[in-house]
Amino acid sequence: MTEEIYPTDRESLERDCDVEFFIASGPGGQHRNKVETGVRLLHRPSGIVVTATERRSQHANREMAFQRMAERLEERQKVSIPRKPTRPTLASRRRRLDGKRHASQIKRQRSVSPE
Repeated sequence: MTEEIYPTDRESLERDCDVEFFIASGPGGQHRNKVETGVRLLHRPSGIVVTATERRSQHANREMAFQRMAERLEERQKVSIPRKPTRPTLASRRRRLDGKRHASQIKRQRSVSPE
């Protein structure tokens, strides 16, 4: 499976993204309820969509949306190192079993009724 590499610099993002503005809901009063301050970005090549509605300013939300888009693309393109399967050591297996034996003894002592 080959992942495409998408550039995450601002100029490339502005070229590859569709920017959409909408009226954001939530607290903020008349300014927020009347003005289209919410920003939605669609990255056409990958199909990733991000939104930003935290601020009352469209400019601040646009900056936040582009920052989030860059983070999402970088996260998606990060190469994960495959994990190597390992087995527990003999000492750790013994410690685990000793701990279980000890817990079992404590529980058995709890259930014995004093006569």
